[in-house]
Amino acid sequence: MRKDFYKYLAKTNSNPLGIEIKSAKGSYLFDTKNKKYLDFIAGVSVCNLGHCHPKVINAIEDQIKKHLHVMVYGEFIQKTPTLLAKKLIDLLPKNKEFLYLTNSGTESVEGAIKLAKRVTKRYEIISAKESYHGSTQGSLSVLGIESQKKAYRPLIPFSKLIEYNNENDINKITDKTAAVILETIQGGAGFILPKNNYLRKVKSRCEEVGALLILDEIQTGFGRTGKFFGFELFNVNPDIIVLGKAMGGGLPIAGFISSKKFMRKFESNPMLGHITTFGGNPISAAAGLATVKEILNSDLMSKIPKKEEIFRKNLIHPKIVKIQGTGLMLAPILKNNEEARKLIYKCLEKGLLLFWLLWEKKAVRISPPLTISENEIVKGCKIICQSLDEI
Repeated sequence: MRKDFYKYLAKTNSNPLGIEIKSAKGSYLFDTKNKKYLDFIAGVSVCNLGHCHPKVINAIEDQIKKHLHVMVYGEFIQKTPTLLAKKLIDLLPKNKEFLYLTNSGTESVEGAIKLAKRVTKRYEIISAKESYHGSTQGSLSVLGIESQKKAYRPLIPFSKLIEYNNENDINKITDKTAAVILETIQGGAGFILPKNNYLRKVKSRCEEVGALLILDEIQTGFGRTGKFFGFELFNVNPDIIVLGKAMGGGLPIAGFISSKKFMRKFESNPMLGHITTFGGNPISAAAGLATVKEILNSDLMSKIPKKEEIFRKNLIHPKIVKIQGTGLMLAPILKNNEEARKLIYKCLEKGLLLFWLLWEKKAVRISPPLTISENEIVKGCKIICQSLDEI
């Protein structure tokens, strides 16, 4: 299988981790040699309920017995996507009324940008430096690192960057701006939290000039911060919410949410203003519904502050400069890029799965399943500290 992987599958980089996976359960992955890996990244913030959660598996099996794909998005009334939409909308402020289901976070970003341009009849989209919203054409246009974009230019015009948390840059939002798109917590930049009511100040400026605020909840959504949606921590109500990653419990499903007034723009002039074949797939929606119910009906979110505290208490080491982030979205910052790289590979040897962040090369990603136990956290932290002693 290893030989075929390198022979037939296109890669995102020339040196993938290359673990040959046999199975996964709970907080662990198992390779084909039966080596066990404690998972501190959850498929990059995807498997919030761990791997193969029984309630997610049961929901998938139940739906498979009924039907798979039957029609393109938005035409037939299907139970699981409808119930998933209702469940999510019920959690949100009253002006969040429609969910558009997609297949991935970047597809949701594309739809959100289109919606903002349609609603405002403007064309300028503002995003943050060192942001990441996906790699498709529109998402790449608002990505905040030029080195990732220049090989694919020209991209969509009238995209502009501001510095996250820089209040002076807020005045760059003008009456030409259709929308500002921000990650609620900047992910690739190092799990950077908004400071001094930054998101509320951006929202206020958007309201002043008639622009919309899009918050990218692809990583922060579905309980990872201790709140179901990350923006709940910061007392802000965005105009459009973008979802993805953990939404399907390990299956591909995503979406974006806004008001009925805005979303109905897609229905006419032209009709089919935004379409997708597989968006709202009933199997993925069944998994998503089970995931949302379990996060809401369990004590997972209430336990996250304690689990964060355990991480911070057990990750004290001379080579760790600080730990950024919140909840179970944490980034230990090391002294240099090379130490971070060596740590990830040394932990891999010892059976602990860590990963990089996109732009902050001194950081190591920790975004485990929300279901991870306190003992598993301590075990993984010991491996990290032992590995730091050895590199």
